[in-house]
Parts: sequence; structure tokens; C-alpha cells
Amino acid sequence: MTTPTHTVPTTVADMIASGLAGMGVKVVFGVISIHNMPILDAIARQGRLRFVAARGEAGAFNMADAYARVSQNLGVVVTSTGTAAGNAAGASVEALSACSRILHITSTVDRKFADRDRAAIHDVPRQPDMLKAISKAYFRMWDGASAVGTLKAAIRAAMGAPGGPVALEIPVDVQRDACHPMLSFGPPVIAQSVPDPRHLDMLAAKIAGSKRPMLWLGGGARSATVAARALAERGVGIVTSTNGRAIVPESFAGTLGAFNMTPEASKIYAACDLMIIVGSRLRGNETRNNDMPLPRPLLQIDADASQSGRNYAPDFFVHGDAQLALEGIVARLPTSWRPDPQLGYDIAVARAKSEGALRQTLGPYQVIADDLLARVPAGRHPWVRDVTIANSTFGNRYVQVADPQLGVHALGGGIGQGIAMAIGAACVEGMPKTIALVGDGGAMLSLGELITAVDEKSPIVFVLMNDQAYGVIQNIQDAQYAGRRHYSKPLTPDFAALAASIKLAHRRVATVGSFAPALDAAIATEGPVLLEVDMCAIGPFAQAFGGPPAGAAGGAR
Repeated sequence: MTTPTHTVPTTVADMIASGLAGMGVKVVFGVISIHNMPILDAIARQGRLRFVAARGEAGAFNMADAYARVSQNLGVVVTSTGTAAGNAAGASVEALSACSRILHITSTVDRKFADRDRAAIHDVPRQPDMLKAISKAYFRMWDGASAVGTLKAAIRAAMGAPGGPVALEIPVDVQRDACHPMLSFGPPVIAQSVPDPRHLDMLAAKIAGSKRPMLWLGGGARSATVAARALAERGVGIVTSTNGRAIVPESFAGTLGAFNMTPEASKIYAACDLMIIVGSRLRGNETRNNDMPLPRPLLQIDADASQSGRNYAPDFFVHGDAQLALEGIVARLPTSWRPDPQLGYDIAVARAKSEGALRQTLGPYQVIADDLLARVPAGRHPWVRDVTIANSTFGNRYVQVADPQLGVHALGGGIGQGIAMAIGAACVEGMPKTIALVGDGGAMLSLGELITAVDEKSPIVFVLMNDQAYGVIQNIQDAQYAGRRHYSKPLTPDFAALAASIKLAHRRVATVGSFAPALDAAIATEGPVLLEVDMCAIGPFAQAFGGPPAGAAGGAR
């Protein structure tokens, strides 16, 4: 750490650097530019924050997103003006879908030119409108006098339920403004939404009157692990969204995990007499676009009141924090109440059948899926996945994670974000090596960020599934377009040569039997490793994956 060189009065840029550090931020991601240089210069001079220099704004935003999910703290990304801020739009929309707590610090031209469309360098029309469209909230810092309050307000908005990316736009001349001596900064205190006790009484009474209740846990319930596990141990059946995995351990016998849409899961739902949805949007690609029947009565708990009935009309809705709500329910349930003991057995059988049916579709990739299943949860590795066939088949459900924050994937279904997300996850202190499952098609969108991983000495194993095509697109073309394969086989680089050119360790796997030792060696190697699985040599899946089941959206580009 270095001693700050500035003296009072500080500049706005100095305040931002020291304020973020005072609030507990440890890592900032971004791309340097003339319009954010005052802030990044202050970060470098003060030496209290690690700055990760990405190769592009989209990658930087994805890094901040994954960092926020795994650390469960604020992710911070710094971009520049105009096109640079626009480059981050896709990644910001992904963070908005995932409710990731991100502060997006961006810039605009000097105040005298702002919003006047006078074509100052890097100025673009309607930048605030764009930022508002891709963010949970938008703030502009107008001067040094209001700078501290604006920064705190933006962070509070990002952290408050539901979380989301918040844009803080700071004109470059404001970054250089004098700023009043700072008030003390500390970790932001975010008020929880307290559920109405009367509503909890009613909810607990309904649960106590049921025999075969199910609890559907989404990403908004990640803070409620203790209470959710207590309900599971009482015999309540568990199922999760992909984003709610491991809130109850995925090895627990009474959980379907994220096998939430299989025929076996539907049979379980049909035999249940109640379902509680907690912190989940019931996404279309996990409910057959909301056509999948769910048990009645259907009860819903969410910290975002606007989610009530968004996809399924609930019979009863409780507005409140998931942790507080589930803790309240556990405390209210009669100690003598127990659900039907057959429910847990039925769920275990359904889970086993669902896993078995999946394994039958994998062909030789059963071996790779099992090798990852044996290592990812046991090693407590962050498990980052891009949208690729391997993830859509076994990565999202079959390979378990040890804790809810360790699973990271693109909820919006966009490809090409996994490499950058892995770098962000790997920046969280105290974590084992990150394992990232990516495809060659998606990798084309962010190859430059592999250089960032080398620069940062990121502890990552990139498991690159290389079929030298957009495999899922080709499968869809075969099934729906009479095999007319247009635009789905872009030129794929020689990854060994590419890795050598940027000093990235590389291993190639051409047989499934060699995957496990190669993965173990990659995990043991310091820094990033590109583990390339040659799918052309190994062969196809036993069943071609052509996107989500009929009636569900997402999963393919």
C-alpha cells in the first residue's frame, strides 16, 4: 500500500477511490481512458484498491458481475464515455437479469457540453437514456459539493433488494473538482424488507396444514440457507432454479436440485399439495414458458413486491426478505408437524431418474461430467459456465456446487461471457481455483480477456469444449431447417498456438479417459490454464442438444 499524495481539499476522484476502499471494496475492474483517468490515477496513487485492467468494457463488466456474485459484496466497474460505456451494455443487461450488485462508474464530457449534443470528443447523444435503460438506477454527479452523497446513494441503490447494476455518471471535469473533506465511510447498511408477521402467521398455518409441501428456491433466497435447510430437514421437499442451487446442499436426499423441469419433477409437483416460491422469477426456460403446472396452493415470498404474480398468479403473497420470511416460518411451525415421509423418498427417486436420463444423452461426455462432479463441489471451486452445449446439458444441473455463491452463469442466455466472469470470480480472496466451462463459439467474443487472465495470474482452469462450430445452432438447423447449416461454423483458431503466443498454459484432451488427470494437473498449476477438450476427436453426444425443450426459451444464441 502507498500513502496518498493528495492533501485537503481532495478532489472528487480522490474521494471516490478512498470512499470505495472505506466501504470495503477491494477490487475494481475497468478500462482506462482519458475520461476516467482522474479516478484511476487516484486509485493507483492511494494503493488501497486492486485495479484489474480488462481488454474491453464488456469483459470488465462481466468480471465485476461475477465478483459480486461470488464475494456477495459490491462489484465495481469503471468505463469511459460514449461508445465505451455502450460497449458494456450487454454485460449490464446480464447483471440486471441476475440482480447483481454492481456500481458502474462511467463518465461524460465536461458539464458545459453535457446533454447539448455539440459533438465534443467522445460525446454521444442520449447517453443518460442508454444508461437508464440498462441499469437498475442512474445517477449523475454534478459537482464536488454533492459528490459524497451521490456516491452513497448510488451504492445504496445497487445493494438494496432487489440488487442490480447502478450507473454513476461523472463528467470528467467534475472528477477534478475540489471535494469537501469526507465524512467517514464504512460498509453500507442495507435495510432488509421485513415481512408482515400476520402474513407469516397465515403462511405457516397453510404449510402446517399440508402433507406434501415443496419449496422452490431462487437466487433471491441465497441469504436464507440456514432456514431453508431447517425446512428441508423437517421434510419439506426442495427444488431450485439454476440460480438458487446449493441453498440446500445439492447432495441432500430430499431435493430435486435444479432438475426442475424434467418429467419426473412434474410428477412430483402433481402429487404435492402446496408449493412456496422464494426469491425466484420462475424463468421461462425453467417452467416451459410458465406452462408447466405447479402445485396449488401456490405461495410466493419476494423482497420485490412487483414480482407478485409476474409469471404465476400466487394464492398468497408475502413481501419481504427471504431470510427473515423463512426464519419466521420455521419459528411458527408446530414442533410436532411433519410432512409425509414418503415425499423425501419420492424426490430422491425422481432426482436419480432425472440424472440417469440426462446421463443417457451425454454419450462419452458422461465421463467428463462425472470427473467434474467429483471435483468441483469437493474442492469448493467456483463453477463458472458460459452458454454452451456442455453447460446446457450437464453443467447447469448435474455438476454440483458446494455453496450458492459458487455457481456463476449467464442467466440471460447470452454466449461469450464465461471467460470474463471466471476472471472476476477468481479475484475473490481466499477461494480455491475457479473452474470455467466455456465453448469455442462463445470464446470468440472474449478471447482478449484470456490475456487479462495471464496478466493477472488468475487462478482459473478454462475447460474449453471445442467442436469447431456453434454446435447448438447446427443441431437446431439439423432438426428444424432440413440440415441447412448456414453461418454456424466460423473459423476456429489454433488454441494451442494462441495460448503459446500469450504465455497461457495449455493442455489438450483428445480422449475422455485423459480428462481427469489433465484437469488435476491444471488445478495444481499456478495461474490460468486452458484445458482444451477436442470434441471432434472424442465424438458427438449420444443425443443432439437442440436448445431448451419445446415451449421454453433461451439457451441458444
